[in-house]
Amino acid sequence: MEMNKLPEGCVSTIISLTSPEDACRSSLVSSSFRSAVESDVVWERFLPSDYQDTISRSGENNLKNFSSKKELFLHFCNAVLIDGARELSITWSDNPEFWIWKSSPDSRFAEVAELKSVSKLEIEGKIRTQKLSPNTRYGAYLIMKTNSGAYGLDLVPAETSVEVGSQSVSSNKAYLTNQDAKKQQMECLFYSNRRQMLKPRVLDSGINGVTERKDGWMEIEVGEFFNGESDEMVKMSVREIKGYQLKGGLVIEGIEVRPKK
Repeated sequence: MEMNKLPEGCVSTIISLTSPEDACRSSLVSSSFRSAVESDVVWERFLPSDYQDTISRSGENNLKNFSSKKELFLHFCNAVLIDGARELSITWSDNPEFWIWKSSPDSRFAEVAELKSVSKLEIEGKIRTQKLSPNTRYGAYLIMKTNSGAYGLDLVPAETSVEVGSQSVSSNKAYLTNQDAKKQQMECLFYSNRRQMLKPRVLDSGINGVTERKDGWMEIEVGEFFNGESDEMVKMSVREIKGYQLKGGLVIEGIEVRPKK
């Protein structure tokens, strides 16, 4: 039997057993194939099995925001904000002396975490690889900003890392703020002795910086990893525990994972 003579539902089911790339190629065969490829039957098969839970955790209002399963699949391909600050493991975040939880009008989440003052900063997020597209390289990013009273965040770079299973696949360093020149001069004077003491530890040409985003937040790259076809746990960490200086004014929205371009 010729494929073009099969009912559209049958064609959609067959295409759903292939891959997103093959599905897109199939749409070039004929108009009937193109119609079958647009079916939700095809694209729901390509979505993670728990995509509804992932969407609800990512701060999206609901699935009605997407007109089709294909549109939802493309959303997953572009970026997945896996966890808001409440879902992350943040040391001492349950102690109001160190962190406060507040709403932010420019956040997609109900609450963000704002650092009051700590000497040790530890943030960790987790995601299982089955939630992501297979055979794809991903980058993990801490979504954050600083308030007007931020201090102590650029004295010593934070250590960032990504682990897949029990294997460390990425590690780097990053400063958690971009300061204006005047404020940087004032902090240099205030921390001058400690800065000189720590200088040998932090001279590193591979230190990442903060990147501004279009949504009003900033991000630092925590690391990257390749997602194969096995189901493993990915751990993404940001730590600054070596400087021992007080730091504050950091606002955490969440961790975003998206395909590397």
